[in-house]
This record gives sequence, C-alpha cells and structure tokens, in this order.
Amino acid sequence: MDHHTLIHAPRHIDTPRLRLEAPARHHAPAVHDSVNTSLSTLGFIAWAQAPWTLERAERFCDGGLKMVDAGECLVFNAFRRDDGAFVGRIDLHTFDFEAPRAEIGYVGDVRQAGQGLMREAVLAVVALGFELGLARVEAISEVENERALHFAETMGFTREGRLHHRERDARGELCDQVLFAVFPPVVSPSR
Repeated sequence: MDHHTLIHAPRHIDTPRLRLEAPARHHAPAVHDSVNTSLSTLGFIAWAQAPWTLERAERFCDGGLKMVDAGECLVFNAFRRDDGAFVGRIDLHTFDFEAPRAEIGYVGDVRQAGQGLMREAVLAVVALGFELGLARVEAISEVENERALHFAETMGFTREGRLHHRERDARGELCDQVLFAVFPPVVSPSR
C-alpha cells in the first residue's frame, strides 16, 4: 500500500441506501447548506465554527478532490440514493503506509441523524480501507465529544486510551482525546 494505491482507489462506493462520491465542485451547494444547517452540532469541528459561503464550500470540495488526486487521502461525500440528499463527509487521512494504518474522520448532516446513514457510510469507507491493505483504522475524538465517542463504539471501534494534550481544539485550547481502533474484517453494508 502506498500513494499510488490511494490514487487508483475507487472514487465512488454504493451501499444499500447511499452513494458515496469523491468531492466534486457540484457538491458545494449541498455541503454549504449542510454545514450552515448543522453548525449547532459541529462545535468540535475546527473548520465549522462559523457560517460558510458558497465559495468556501467550493474551495473545500476542490481541496478535497486535490488531496484525493494526489494520493494523500480518501474523501467521500455521501448522498441518499432515494432522494439525493446530502448525508455527510467521510475521509481516511493521516496514512502510515508502513504500518499500514489511517485515521477516519466523519461529519454528518444534522437532518439525517438517527437513521444509521452515517454509520453505513463510515463502515463502507472502513471496509474499502481494509480492501486496499490497511491493517488498522483509527478514530480520534475529544474526550468531551460524547456523541462521537458513542458513535465510534457503536461501529465496533475499540477504545484504546486517552491521549493527553494531543491537539488544539476548535477554541485553540490543548485538549485530551480518546483513541479508538478497528481491525479487519469489518462487516459493511453490501455494495
């Protein structure tokens, strides 16, 4: 596994209820609307602390695709198959090709909460990571982010420990985080 593996990885994933696609500029209006609608639930997301303009959403989608094209990470925007509604963004990033491992990140649209859609999307991306050769996928969340901690556990991630003063939070303060990991095989929705 290396950068070429990521460059040649699938750019879309179909699950029973979702279509996951690599970022595209035409996703920007949906991302823009989602971030602005979901702001009250995104307090732990550094890049979502203020309302977005459509131009910022376009730069965000363009930047995500640029990282995918360079083999730096895998990024997917998830949409419902039945009505095309935006569900959220999932990415595998911070790859260590020697281990091989990566971190997963995910941000969902508040209007899609409680339906299991983000769980379906995240498990599909994790399964793709294992198909590509990962031996470990990590999820790292701030200690205070109880929703994210619970979400990781419901997907089968194992809580491995607390990392003290690991990063700065959305307010710029040093914060403790919880490290979770999952290992193959992961049962994902059939594609």
